[in-house]
Amino acid sequence: MEKIVKTDAEWRAQLTPEQYEVTRKHGTERAFCGGFWDHDKVGVYHCVCCDLPLFASDTKFDSGTGWPSYFRPVIAGNVIDKEDNSFFMRRTETLCARCDAHLGHVFPDGPKPTGLRYCINSVAMTFRETV
Repeated sequence: MEKIVKTDAEWRAQLTPEQYEVTRKHGTERAFCGGFWDHDKVGVYHCVCCDLPLFASDTKFDSGTGWPSYFRPVIAGNVIDKEDNSFFMRRTETLCARCDAHLGHVFPDGPKPTGLRYCINSVAMTFRETV
């Protein structure tokens, strides 16, 4: 997969301030406020920065956390995990494999079959409904 690399100015011009803060500066949107935390349409969620497909709606579940949660990516190689030791915590950050956008974090407390909970910021994604 070919990486997408842009300057900071290019990302700022493409994204809203909130999208930029979350995806490029590793921010987090507030719980229960994002557009997709209680979204239940059928389709695929894509990276807001580069349009790479990330998660399918049939892997979404209500984790009770206030962020959209999924138990696996639509294609395993489309997200990458990276150790995150910020804020005096040990977590695993989830990034878009094509543009390195910060998406959220993955935790080992999800449902079967994977046991994973990808806790993703709504502003890091767009959605394409399937009919």
